[in-house]
Amino acid sequence: MKAEIIAVGSELLLGQITNTNARFISSRLAEIGVDVYYQTVAGDNPARLEEAIRIAEERADLLVFSGGLGPTKDDLTKETIARHIGIALEMDEDALHSIEDYFERTGREMTANNRKQALVLKGSTILANHHGMAPGMALAANDHIYILLPGPPHEMEPMFEKLAIPYVHRALGRKEAIVSTVVKFYGIGEAELAFKVQDLLDSQSNPTIAPLASRDGVTLRLTAKADTPELARTLILPVIGDLQEQVGEFIYGFDDDTLSSKAAELLQEKGLSISAAESLTAGLFTSLLAEHAGISVALKGGMTVYTEEEKIRQLGLDPAMLKRHGVVSSECAGALAASVRKRFLTDIGIGLTGAAGPDPHDGQPAGTVWIGISFAGSTETYQLKLSGSRNSNRMRAANFTLYYLIRKLRTA
Repeated sequence: MKAEIIAVGSELLLGQITNTNARFISSRLAEIGVDVYYQTVAGDNPARLEEAIRIAEERADLLVFSGGLGPTKDDLTKETIARHIGIALEMDEDALHSIEDYFERTGREMTANNRKQALVLKGSTILANHHGMAPGMALAANDHIYILLPGPPHEMEPMFEKLAIPYVHRALGRKEAIVSTVVKFYGIGEAELAFKVQDLLDSQSNPTIAPLASRDGVTLRLTAKADTPELARTLILPVIGDLQEQVGEFIYGFDDDTLSSKAAELLQEKGLSISAAESLTAGLFTSLLAEHAGISVALKGGMTVYTEEEKIRQLGLDPAMLKRHGVVSSECAGALAASVRKRFLTDIGIGLTGAAGPDPHDGQPAGTVWIGISFAGSTETYQLKLSGSRNSNRMRAANFTLYYLIRKLRTA
């Protein structure tokens, strides 16, 4: 089977957003043996989109669309496809009820154009949207398969993974099961990880191993084929064991885990409380933890102490120590962690200080970060030397703090 991906949206052509959907879809199709020879981007114009469809039909069996399923007039993907292949649109009642429930729950007025999102190609297989409103759909017609997906990646990716891939698999007529597990790493780059596990990459066959960089570090997707999902999972387990033996210190989670979700999970599992004193991250670390429901049992509070004066006034840091070592130092990070732990009476205290950039701070070059973790009667500090923009340095500092916290919690 040959596939073509058609991303719809003028914002892609204008460079306002990056087409990450095509990369994700291509990588997942490759894992199940579907070749993607072309990727197309069409603006919000029905004539140009229909031309892209005609061209794609001449060179591909499977056409995968992302975007253009929303409520506004420029969302025209399903309308254009329906007209092109001569199939009507009909209202999907389950999708409509889901949309109505959303507006009722949020207390917002549902305008008439929101009903448009529940229209689907007649006779298509509905791909339920559990992370948004507009459902996706899959349809076999005119010797082609058409798969329509929403544009936002947080809606598209789980829909494609859980619903569209099994549909394509069935269309291929294969009986074997395909199971994937994503292993997530932090504190190691993609090239270094590939070097350390080169023997596994060289010997891969079933399961296959696909490296991929992401915002939360680096991932390896392990994909196995077998007669049943259970057998496929048993093929994956030994590879995970090899990875844990070779690079286990960098593994922080699997599949849908994020650094913050894993840290929150471990804090709650172990019944430990935490507080943080943040300088360069200005509350970003605690904000990431607060994304997860139930974290209030662990996260007791935090303080943004951006200036030297507030570090002294709010947390009682020793002025002489700060004068001797500076605010961008191991000593300052450790003192912040120990002081905030005592102030909030928590099991763990976090201290974050550094020079976010773009200019040096307190005599230290931009990208210098110190992290302090006070726990179980001792305080440890970690230094980072980052080289990104100001805000990327702040985000990486918060993520590295979560990573070091996860490592410490696993041995607690």
